[in-house]
Parts: sequence; structure tokens; C-alpha cells
Amino acid sequence: MEAVTIYPVEGIPEVRPGDDLAKLIAGAVEAAGLEVQDGDVLVVTHKIVSKAEGRIAKIPPGDDDAKLQIVMGETARVVRQRGGLLIAETKHGFVCANAGVDSSNVEEGTVTLLPVDPDRSARGLRKQIKRLTGASVAVVITDTWGRAWRIGQTNFAIGVAGMLALNDHRGKPDHFGRIMSVTSIAIADEIASAAELVMGKSERIPVALIRGLQYPEGKGRARSLVRDPQSDLFR
Repeated sequence: MEAVTIYPVEGIPEVRPGDDLAKLIAGAVEAAGLEVQDGDVLVVTHKIVSKAEGRIAKIPPGDDDAKLQIVMGETARVVRQRGGLLIAETKHGFVCANAGVDSSNVEEGTVTLLPVDPDRSARGLRKQIKRLTGASVAVVITDTWGRAWRIGQTNFAIGVAGMLALNDHRGKPDHFGRIMSVTSIAIADEIASAAELVMGKSERIPVALIRGLQYPEGKGRARSLVRDPQSDLFR
């Protein structure tokens, strides 16, 4: 098994609506002395994707009612609510705090919303990176969420392109020859979480480049990671 290397991509400026995100990323990779290669994985925080796509809303400072209105506009179903904390299912099917509406790492009085279609955003970014660099890469767009049964937050994949989101081992033998019937590894989430180790929340490093990783290639999408209602024991 080859070593896997994760490089932080520094030097990306503040992203504004309409910016060519692929060009900014490719330029930052080149400035870092790296070269995008076939088989690399680019991990990108949704925050800069949302900014480039104009998924930004203005909220008067301290206006909780205005923020709640925006959150409800992004919500398909309220899962739980306690005080000012709202756990919601987004229109994408993701379950997270405040339907992904976030006020961190944005200018005062603004919030970012999740991309309308993060998988489509990932596909577009992958296509543009190919055009700019000639390299065929996988792209994973991420957001940071809590987990129902664990303390703390971690990165999750919300958009995927150029790879399958799940590495399905069902029907294959384990080490002792027994056929696996359940094991399906959420490799896109593992990639998102691993990249967080070099990106951080306040270091202004919204992109990581992963090299040497063997991942299942294909036309994957992050929505395949969402558990369907029929198999959700906690719904």
C-alpha cells in the first residue's frame, strides 16, 4: 500500500460571488510548488463554493428572527429543536445544525448557505480543474457537522465528483473468507475528515490536495451517503 500525503493549499484569497474558483485553486496549488496530477483528490470546504456561487444572505447583527427565517427557508424537516439550536434536514437530505446556515468565516452581518446542488458544484469544479491543468482528479466538497452519538464536530462530504462516495465491500470475503453482507465504507466522509487535519477552522486553508490514495473511481455523488427513510431506525 502506497503512502497517502495530504497537502494544505494555502494562499487562496477571500472568495467573492462570481469568482472563478477553479482558477483560484489551480493558481494556489501552483504557487505552493505542487502540480495537480491524475488521481489526486481535491478537498474543498463548501464555504468558498457557496461564496463563489453567491449563496450568501445578509442578516442584521443580533437579529435571531431573521436568521431563523433563513434557516427555515433551507429546511425540509425540523428534526429537533432546543432553545436556539435547530437540527434540521436540508432539502438535500442532510441532517445538520441550522440546515447548514453558518456565520463563521464570513463578514459580519452575513451567513452562508449550502450550495443548491453540491454534487453538481463538485462536477463543475472537477471539469474546470481538468480544463486548467489537464489532470483528472476527484473532488470532495465538505462541511463540518456534529454527530448524534459523539461529542465534537468533524468534516463530512456534501458533494462528490470523480469517485464513488461509498466503498462497498458487500459480497466480498473478509480476512477469514466469510462473505461480508453489511460493510460499506463511507470513503468520501473519511477523505473529508482526513483533510480537516491540515485545513482547520481558522487557518484560512479552505482546500487540501490528497495524493497516493486508492479510491473507487466512478460517477459518485454525496447524496448516496444519505440514509433512506425506510432504513433509518431513528427517524
